[in-house]
Amino acid sequence: MSTASVTSRPGAVLADLLPASRTKDIALVVGGAALTGIAAQIAVPVPGSPVPVSGQTFAALLVGTALGARRGFLSLALYAVVGMAGMPWFAQGASGYAMPSFGYILGMVLAATAVGALARRGADRSVLRTAGVMAAGSVIIYAVGVPYLALATGMTLSQAVAAGLTPFLIGDALKAALAMGALPTAWKLVGRRG
Repeated sequence: MSTASVTSRPGAVLADLLPASRTKDIALVVGGAALTGIAAQIAVPVPGSPVPVSGQTFAALLVGTALGARRGFLSLALYAVVGMAGMPWFAQGASGYAMPSFGYILGMVLAATAVGALARRGADRSVLRTAGVMAAGSVIIYAVGVPYLALATGMTLSQAVAAGLTPFLIGDALKAALAMGALPTAWKLVGRRG
C-alpha cells in the first residue's frame, strides 16, 4: 500500500503508514511501552506532591495518537502490567501498584485509547484539533489519577487537585504545544512524500 493511499484513506493513524503485519504491530506496541518507560525517567519532583512532573504522560498521549486506539491501549496496558510486575520504569524508577500516583498510569491507558480513537477520525492533522486531542487525553488522565491520589493518600478531593493537578497544568500546556507541532507536521511531511 502506498503512502498516498494511506494518507487519503479515512481512519488512518501514523502507524498505518508502515506496511501491515502482525510483527509490526507487536513491535509498535512494545516500542510504545518502552518509549513511555524511558520518558517516565524524565521526572522532576514537585514540592508537596507525591506525583512528579514526568515525560510519561506526553509519551502516553503521543503513543495513543500515533498508534491508534487498539495498539495504543495495548501499549499502555503492557507498560502498566510490566511496571506492576516489578520493572522499574514508572516515574522516578518506581514499580508496582501500591503508589499514590498509580491512578495516573491507569488514566494513561484509557487516555491512549481515547486519543487513538480521535486520531483515527483525523484529530491529529491540524494544530487546533491536536490541541483538543491532547486536552481530552489530559482530562482523562486527571479524571482517574486525582481521585485515586485522594483515596491512596487520604487527601480530600480539593487537596488532591492542589497536589496532583494544579502544579502540572503549565507542563501539560508545554507538552500539548510539542504535540501540536509534531503531529500535524508529520502528516504534512508524509503527504508531501505521497
